[in-house]
Formats: sequence, structure tokens, C-alpha cells
Amino acid sequence: MIKLDLLAFGVHPDDVELSCAGVLLLEKKKGKKTGIIDLTQGELGTRGTAQSRLQEASGAAMILGVDIRDNLNMADGFFQNNEAHQRKIITALRAYQPEIVLCNAIEDRHPDHGRSSRLVSDAAFLSGLMKIDTELNGKPQTAWRPKYVLSYIQDRMLKPDFVVDISDVFEQKIEAIKAYKTQFHTGEMEGPSTYISTPDFLDSVVYRHKWFGKMIGVKYAEGFISEKMIGLSSFDALIQHNT
Repeated sequence: MIKLDLLAFGVHPDDVELSCAGVLLLEKKKGKKTGIIDLTQGELGTRGTAQSRLQEASGAAMILGVDIRDNLNMADGFFQNNEAHQRKIITALRAYQPEIVLCNAIEDRHPDHGRSSRLVSDAAFLSGLMKIDTELNGKPQTAWRPKYVLSYIQDRMLKPDFVVDISDVFEQKIEAIKAYKTQFHTGEMEGPSTYISTPDFLDSVVYRHKWFGKMIGVKYAEGFISEKMIGLSSFDALIQHNT
């Protein structure tokens, strides 16, 4: 298994693209190892099928240049934050040993998002406990706990703890979102209208990133919420933007 610097979890294929694909693109440009794990196949979505979502996720992964993209095949809408599901996350974390984990919004319009966030957060802590035994391909795994678990922001406008300038990669991020042709308004859609299939929804995605960007005086940014205080070793780590 490849060791990752940054691993993004999304409960549905397209969650990561909509919310934190810019950071994945930025880190990849710096030579970091990045990956995505989808918890479900998004099989309860009104538009498309599990198979079409899988194909779209694969296309988006190519655009983002991630090193891995896996799917844990949990039940869309019905997965729980319990031992069985936590062990699936723990096994993945120990396999890829990411330094930083990104996960769904802590609370959101879709109930799966907040539940997924808590599931990944709890599993990330438990993954560091040596007395929890897991195996992969018949071999015991070593305990691993990421340094940070960061929740991205989705439909609801939650206040971020910090934002990241993604202006240089924003168009590529939009390209990755539009890889989900069955879900979003791309001019090629057929089927019933949904909350996310209208042109207004994609406009709202752009406006949200503009709003985060305005906070630091840039064109586009992504926002994140941290479970713990983020420390700096030097003021040199601060980037001053004109606002």
C-alpha cells in the first residue's frame, strides 16, 4: 500500500470534489501523495446509478491526479457510526497512513454528511490504539493516527476555522465536479430535476468559494473546521493577504 500525505473521505462520490478538491490539487502540485475514499456508492441518489457514479468518480479522480481512490461499499443512507463501520475506516487509515484526513461537514442538510464526519473522526482516534487488532490481506496492521482530522464545508454555510487559497486550481476543481454528468447541470442531463441538478446549485458552489476567498483577499478558497487547535512553529507560516 502507498503511504499518503492527505486522504479525503466522502460519504457519497462527488462530496470530495464539491468541497475539498482544490486542496487535493494544490497538494498534488507540491508533490504530495493524495487519495480519496468514498464510503458509499451513492446508490440512493435520484439520478444515475451506482455503476454510473463509479465511472464518474473514476473520471474525476483522473482529473484530480489522486494516487488512490477506493470505495468501502457502505449502505447509502443506512450506514452507522458503530464498531463494524469504524473498523472499515480504521483498516483504510492503517493501510494508507495519511498525515492529514479530510472528512464530511460536521453537520449539514444531508444527514449522511454529519454522521460520516463523526464516523471518520471516531475511527481516526481508535486507529491509533494498539490494542485494536485489524488485518489486511491476512496480515496484521500497525496502529496509526493522523495528525489532523479536518472537516470540509458543504451545503450549509458553516464558519471555517481557516481557509485555503485555491484560485490557481479552481477551474480544474470545477472540471472534476462536472465529471459527474448524471448529477450536475452540464448540458447533457436527462431525468428528474433534483436539488443539485439545477444551474443554481453549481452557481452556489462558485459563490461559496468566492465568499471564502473574500475572507483572505483572494478569488477562491476552500474552508475547513479543525477538531483541535492548529499550532505554528513560526510566524513565517502565516501568509498575509490584502483584504
